Amino acid sequence: MSYFRAENLSLHFGGLKAVDAVSFAVEKGEILSIIGPNGAGKSSIFNLISRIYPPTSGKIFFEDQDITQEPAYDIAKLGIARTFQNIELFENATVLSNLLVGRHRHSTTRLWQELLFLPSVRAGEKAHRRRVEQVIEFLDLEPYRDKLISGLPYGVRKVIELARALCSEPKLILLDEPSSGLNVEETDDMSFWIRDMKSELGITVLMVEHDMTLVNRVSDRVIALNYGRVLAMGSPSEVQHHPDVVAAYLGA
Repeated sequence: MSYFRAENLSLHFGGLKAVDAVSFAVEKGEILSIIGPNGAGKSSIFNLISRIYPPTSGKIFFEDQDITQEPAYDIAKLGIARTFQNIELFENATVLSNLLVGRHRHSTTRLWQELLFLPSVRAGEKAHRRRVEQVIEFLDLEPYRDKLISGLPYGVRKVIELARALCSEPKLILLDEPSSGLNVEETDDMSFWIRDMKSELGITVLMVEHDMTLVNRVSDRVIALNYGRVLAMGSPSEVQHHPDVVAAYLGA
């Protein structure tokens, strides 16, 4: 069975079919990219997986478990993390504090234990800090560790958004347009980190992206969507040259 799969997944807003009977599977250790014009339904699929929206129909499976009806707050506990197109960070907190938020799913202590700051709480805090420092090193964020988010440039914030997701130690990560707003050099760095997430951290990646250079560099397979439906699926080259994909992008 596939590591992750969607079966006939649909999301309708009245008469608008944002996602229309989409089926696909992601294998463990794979980088699968979803491409398509604006409004194709790419981010809507992520919103269905992370349970921001309930599906109109269809099912979602992760590690052979039906997670279609799982509440949103349990998705991270299953080992699924995501980033957002629009950066969602705490502006008036430091980089370190934002990354520690990503450790919340691993917290095992109760409120009364934390109020008393028991040895178990102190040990947990040290373990969380060690893991966060590993992510900081992985993404070269050492110069920004103690800086406030509000004073950082957009490109650095984008990396911090990724770092927070990695701090949750996901098995599957959903990257929603990770290169949007980045310059060429920053996009190059992002491509290396995405590949390293797979090769060094063993994370499976599902990515929505418009930058075809990035898609070609990192993807094992690609799915093309348009108007909420799958147009093509295969290698990056196969999908890019598919006549339906060409027509969707060029309006032919």
